[in-house]
Amino acid sequence: MLVKTYCAAVNGLEVTTVTVEVSITRGVMYHLTGLADVAVKESHDRIAAALLNTGHKFPVADITANLAPANIRKEGSSFDLPLAIAILAANEKIKPDHLGEYMLVGELSLDGTLQPIKGALPIAIKARAEKFKGLIVPKANEHEAAVVDTLEVYGMESITDVIRFLADEHSCEACFIDTRKEFYESQYVSDLDFADVRGQENVKRALEVAAAGSHNVIMIGPPGSGKSMMAKRLPSILPPLSLTESLETTQIHSIAGKLKNNSGLITQRPFRSPHHTISEVALVGGGANPMPGEITLAHNGVLFCDELPEFNKHTLEVLRQPLEDRQITISRAKYTVSYPCSFMFVASMNPCPCGYYGDTTHHCVCSPGQIQRYLAKISGPLLDRIDLQCEISPLPFKDISNATPGESSSDIRERVIRARAIQTERFKDNPHVHCNAQMSERMIHLFAQPDERSLDLLRTAMERLKLSARAYNRILKVARTIADLDNSELVQTHHIAEAIGYRNLDRGDWAERGA
Repeated sequence: MLVKTYCAAVNGLEVTTVTVEVSITRGVMYHLTGLADVAVKESHDRIAAALLNTGHKFPVADITANLAPANIRKEGSSFDLPLAIAILAANEKIKPDHLGEYMLVGELSLDGTLQPIKGALPIAIKARAEKFKGLIVPKANEHEAAVVDTLEVYGMESITDVIRFLADEHSCEACFIDTRKEFYESQYVSDLDFADVRGQENVKRALEVAAAGSHNVIMIGPPGSGKSMMAKRLPSILPPLSLTESLETTQIHSIAGKLKNNSGLITQRPFRSPHHTISEVALVGGGANPMPGEITLAHNGVLFCDELPEFNKHTLEVLRQPLEDRQITISRAKYTVSYPCSFMFVASMNPCPCGYYGDTTHHCVCSPGQIQRYLAKISGPLLDRIDLQCEISPLPFKDISNATPGESSSDIRERVIRARAIQTERFKDNPHVHCNAQMSERMIHLFAQPDERSLDLLRTAMERLKLSARAYNRILKVARTIADLDNSELVQTHHIAEAIGYRNLDRGDWAERGA
């Protein structure tokens, strides 16, 4: 007897509907076809044990199971449940009447319970697009998949529940979630606040400008000056995620298996802080089985690299193209996948190996050559892609001991949201541009063209700091953001001057200071 069930395969961010075909004839062999990986091939033993331990028997027959389309790789353990149900139906232990109405995914434990899987949310979106009546998932993935409306999502504890449900012996209510209510209620929840930061007003201003235009930023200063503390509070002043951004971000984390059990949409912008020992593959994604890297997990959020010079130089250089294109394409012999990676790049570093170069309260023990080599770990092309570069000085005691809280994140965020609203209106005819940091050169000439006086100031800065053409464009982008924060239609001289002030760590200037 031939029976079909339906599930899905996730490759990169793409989801393909997979038809599980099982045919049983006389014999004793088990054949699995359809480009399955080791985890899928091992499903035979899990299914046999799960059926035995739930009161069913794995049929003694010639079983041929095919996962169609056969030319697409099938990876992971989510095929256990549809294979088990198809085998039981082909052995006439389950009526196949309702099998075509549901998509099934789930990993089987040896006792028949269903274990959570990766990618439940994108699979649910695919099931809705393919007009399935419902989706059956492990109980731990129920909340995640139920984010998709107009699709009946059933969370099951074990294969026994699934069998009884398909045989109409077990009534089960579909999981319903008020996605919008849940999303908007938790948008503004944050444990970290800029009110906790004492002093450092110039750095707070730089981070406000960075948040308003989604600009990349680097902070350089001695240990204990507050670099990491302020970077971790940056998401609290970023505009809240839109529902579309939240869905996109949640899909990425679902595929990577980073969502907690029974979690719904991600409502806070991601903040990823990889250790400096991270490899190139872990940073950009890929591997034997393609998975999103840290830059993709930071999509619509912040990628924070603490102690930037301690990262492997070759690892840092792979960031250059994603920072420009906001997308990474990984090509290997067996696959090619593309991942989105539109993130704010935030970095911090010490000015020298000992950390105290330029610090008035500590003596630096590094030689000029050591300082130069340390700073040379950050290449000029990478530094060019960082819009704001600000120095941090240690706080004096009077600021450290000041009990008065600083300006709250909610107040700063209101100004950032107003500036982003101006940019949304400005770029409404450009669907792929949402903020000033994403402006093309043509848009810079249209929206950020300086007047003659500002141009003279910019020319002087370019010559003195030895800035590149890319740095010139980034100064204009930052100046446009500063003008938006001032609610100014035109980019004025003081906007250009402030933007130039955020380039004081450029390559030529660093070399002079290190000499």
